[in-house]
Amino acid sequence: MPPERAQEIYAQVYEWFQQNAAVFAEAGAELQSVETASTVRHRAGGPVIVDGPFTEAREAVGGFAVVDVPDRDAALALARTWPMLVLPGTSVEVRPMVTDYSQFEE
Repeated sequence: MPPERAQEIYAQVYEWFQQNAAVFAEAGAELQSVETASTVRHRAGGPVIVDGPFTEAREAVGGFAVVDVPDRDAALALARTWPMLVLPGTSVEVRPMVTDYSQFEE
């Protein structure tokens, strides 16, 4: 990718974080299992949502964010706006957090 294009995309990423700052939580979290995941992937024609993580060995986690939105649909709508989804091979995995720890109680 030409450096100018990379700069343009990173500027869009920075803008995305600023526009969505209100939904980011400031605490760590435990994610539910991969069976609960949905993934937004780059496809010709725009981002698409698929069930499951379908992680391939060549993929790498570039980071994560905890967002506080009303439901899965809102999380997927937010994920679809991730600026880097314009790049082939890019995906965003969306998973709910563990909120019920009763299974660990004695």
